[in-house]
Amino acid sequence: MAHVSDLIATDIDAYLESHQHKSLLRFITCGSVDDGKSTLIGRLLYDSKMIFEDQMAALEADSKRIGTQGGEIDFALLVDGLAAEREQGITIDVAYRFFSTDKRKFIVADTPGHEQYTRNMVTGASTADLAIILIDARKGILTQTRRHSFLVKLIGIRKVVLAVNKMDLVGYDQKVFDDIVADYRTFAGEIGIEDFLAIPISGLRGDNIASKSDTTPWYEGPTLVHHLETVEIDAEHLQAGPFRMPVQWVNRPNLDFRGFSGQVASGMVMPGDRIRVLPSGRESTITRIVTKDGDLEKAVAGQSVTLTFADEVDCSRGDVIAASKSPTEVADQFETTIVWMATEPMLPGRAYGFKLGATMSTATVAEPKYKINVNTLEHLAARQLELNEIAVCNISIDRSIAFDPYETDHDLGGFILIDKMTNTTVGAGMIHFALRRSQNIHWQAVDVTKETRAMAKGQKPAVLWFTGLSGAGKSTIANLVEKKLLAAGRHTYLLDGDNVRHGLNRDLGFTDAERVENIRRVAEVSKLMVDAGLIVLVSFISPFRSERRMARDMMAEGEFLEVYVETPLALAEQRDVKGLYAKARRGELRNFTGIDSPYEEPENPEIRVDTSALTAEQSADLIIRALHERS
Repeated sequence: MAHVSDLIATDIDAYLESHQHKSLLRFITCGSVDDGKSTLIGRLLYDSKMIFEDQMAALEADSKRIGTQGGEIDFALLVDGLAAEREQGITIDVAYRFFSTDKRKFIVADTPGHEQYTRNMVTGASTADLAIILIDARKGILTQTRRHSFLVKLIGIRKVVLAVNKMDLVGYDQKVFDDIVADYRTFAGEIGIEDFLAIPISGLRGDNIASKSDTTPWYEGPTLVHHLETVEIDAEHLQAGPFRMPVQWVNRPNLDFRGFSGQVASGMVMPGDRIRVLPSGRESTITRIVTKDGDLEKAVAGQSVTLTFADEVDCSRGDVIAASKSPTEVADQFETTIVWMATEPMLPGRAYGFKLGATMSTATVAEPKYKINVNTLEHLAARQLELNEIAVCNISIDRSIAFDPYETDHDLGGFILIDKMTNTTVGAGMIHFALRRSQNIHWQAVDVTKETRAMAKGQKPAVLWFTGLSGAGKSTIANLVEKKLLAAGRHTYLLDGDNVRHGLNRDLGFTDAERVENIRRVAEVSKLMVDAGLIVLVSFISPFRSERRMARDMMAEGEFLEVYVETPLALAEQRDVKGLYAKARRGELRNFTGIDSPYEEPENPEIRVDTSALTAEQSADLIIRALHERS
């Protein structure tokens, strides 16, 4: 595969220096189940270990300086990991392997082939420079081959190898290979993969992996390892692009030094360059490029540095430092492609955590424009997204951020969505462009503020959010509380779930997605009413914690009071004034909370009333006392 370096015998320090400065190629292996991904990786690890046996032996004499023993242990761990996966019969996560040849270092992401683990493939591909898409020569192109190829293109991997594996099981038949390559070329053209290298291989026997095989005299291309060693890493476009550096942290060890640290995402920067900090738009000039080894004359894409400015410009974690003449865009609404990675569906209107680089904010996703059938590339209508589905969606976040389209810059155009209740990653997305309306709509400054309106009314505005099962007594209690507040001279308004569905939300049903939109609209109206200085009483079942959290996050600290009207399901059914539980039990009413749709109880409500022990009047008095205690 590669010659053993003569430097080991003649100049160990020079060898170590050359090894340290080898280029690094990150690649991913993907494809359908049992296409031979783990076998191929095992072959690569085995062959690379054989190449380095002589190096390892020579380096043992100097193990204290270079830690050779640890390297041997790493190889053992890698082999053990592959064996464990074979014993389980399935790869259930992304397994990262490291190996090296005399020419290059490699990190390979071994991703699962099963459809339910497509999200793991996305994780592994997100940092890859190259993708090896395996195909079983006996089976040809399968659904997962198409899905993974589509994702490879979507994620922006520009180097693709089509490894037609298990050629030994088809007698090394050239026609089988040529037919598969022709079929794949047609599909690749449809999804925009313009170029790929096809190699006939046998992971089990090692054909055309480390060395050319006599069994395929008709194949004249490179071996897989030679291609991996020599393929150009697609980083030149980043260094040639405009300067960008997301700020990871502000470095201020003393009063005399203030620097901004991060990794250069693209372009180059030098002292004296004029820069702009985004999203604020403030400008300054670079004075120093600081590293632990001293100042640099310039920094390029991939380097981690600390920059200092000539001016006291406000700059913090999550901001982007960019070239003044070619800054990033700034927006808060985008068209995106989203790959959904959670078992729970993506619900339009629900608030999700949004992370792009070091920037954290809150996002809501609109109803998908369409989802994509990865087999036919057909655009399909969709109301929500299920596990592993891919769709084009508009997305809004709660603040303006600096970004570049994903096609231009993966670092500044790729994001993840996070479940705000569990803090787990539920989706990965790629920004296409900012929506024009995000550029055309601006906050209008007004002279009469929320504080002015509240002062005129002589009260502190707030939202009392009544939640509980149908029949718990929410509307009755909220009505009594409003009467008592009005009698005390307070300015109020009651938003009741049934009443609002006669007007504002008359177009919404009772699916999970429509319940989310129901609460989103009411939360927005509540926010406007609080801005008007009112005490707003909201009486909605609001069954999901995520949406109650979304409503809370819209308000200022202390303005949102969750009132849990607690009632056992059996008692709520016994009351059943509207006859809804009976209909739900008979199957005549679908998606009814407590029966075939879940209710998520509040975990830490500000006020809790138990209507199995208190009358409506007593519950209302308890709430009024709680409000007095909170001033």
